[in-house]
Amino acid sequence: MTSEDKKFNSIPQIPSFIYLCKWLVICLLIGALAGSASAALLYSLHWATDYREAHKWIIALLPIGGFIVGLVYHYYGSSVVKGNNQLLEEFHSPEHIIPFRMAPLVLFGTVMTHLFGGSAGREGSAVQMGGAIADQFTKWFKLNKDDRKIIIIIGVSAGFASVFGTPLAGAVFALEVMVLGRMRYDALLASVLGAVVADYVCKLWPIHHTHYGVDLVPDITPLTFLYAIIAGILFGLGGMFFSKATHFFTTLFKTKVKYPPLRPVIGGVVIALAVYAIGTTKYIGLGVPTIVDAFNMPLNWYDFALKLLFTSFTLGAGYKGGEVTPLFYIGATLGNALVWFLPLPTELLAGMGFVAVFAAATNTPIACTLMAIELFGAKGAVYFGIACVVAYMFSGHSGIYSSQIVGSPKHFLFGIDKGKTLATIDNLRKKK
Repeated sequence: MTSEDKKFNSIPQIPSFIYLCKWLVICLLIGALAGSASAALLYSLHWATDYREAHKWIIALLPIGGFIVGLVYHYYGSSVVKGNNQLLEEFHSPEHIIPFRMAPLVLFGTVMTHLFGGSAGREGSAVQMGGAIADQFTKWFKLNKDDRKIIIIIGVSAGFASVFGTPLAGAVFALEVMVLGRMRYDALLASVLGAVVADYVCKLWPIHHTHYGVDLVPDITPLTFLYAIIAGILFGLGGMFFSKATHFFTTLFKTKVKYPPLRPVIGGVVIALAVYAIGTTKYIGLGVPTIVDAFNMPLNWYDFALKLLFTSFTLGAGYKGGEVTPLFYIGATLGNALVWFLPLPTELLAGMGFVAVFAAATNTPIACTLMAIELFGAKGAVYFGIACVVAYMFSGHSGIYSSQIVGSPKHFLFGIDKGKTLATIDNLRKKK
């Protein structure tokens, strides 16, 4: 080692600055593309929702729309059909660059789902677009396997942050979701940079994010502390039931309907008939108006259960979209219903449920706590944190991402699950 090398290594800020510059350039590129893709998704979903609500007859065509999506994925999207789970699998066992076609296909499939009346979200679509866009830089920049893992994390954080307008939550979500109970701090810088850039770029486009308010927050007392824990337990069970219901319907359709394009056709017939039978469209699409109402007025106590059923059935049948916005709906309306049993303000319970059910279903309590602070303000941070952590614990080793690997079990009783995917754990339980 020369004297110049020794001098270089004796100043740790120099390699840190080089590292920062490297990932800043990459994050600027990925963030700009992912943020723009999220803006296109948000604009498209806004158009699809407005058109569907103005022409409700189009819901009768849901089976046809589902058949088109099924055919497109069957013949052109077999290499990307796993969606978010494919990102997790490539992160853990890098083999092939994620095909860019994942981005336009999931955008097309999600818009079709919402246009014709399926119940789904948008997070999965934004994350898949971000991941597919980001992974192309692996071959363009000839990055190694370790850098490729960081690239995938950037794509996830950029997609999540820009579609919800929550850069801190997006950055931590990408780190937290890859391995249950573990976080990769070597990717922290890149994840934060990618999320902030993507969020900024998305907001440069003519789109907007929904604003919520949680202003009435009581002081923490022994009783309110207990109420928050009880609410967290119920939110955790809600997240667990959603995950299990989605996996149940997915397995049911795969088992009973061997030809994939027919699955959304059958599912579409059931959903369309159900919508006309109950006489309302509040349980399909994103459901943002109902989420907003959950913070401000009493709702039907069963709203969360019907949204859970509609969404898990829609996704199980093979329609495209995310799970997170429906989880927000389920959590906010469940929190709204709990006001009859727990003496906490309605808006606070709705906010707690909004993030805690999401935390339970994705196993990301820290990201969800940050999301609550970004969306609702820091005033209720303690309540949000309690609800998210307790919900995370009580959802067990379940989740909407079956390829998620258990890094640190939630409890020592679950020690045998360490190193296994959630799908493997679920299969072992069924065999007992």
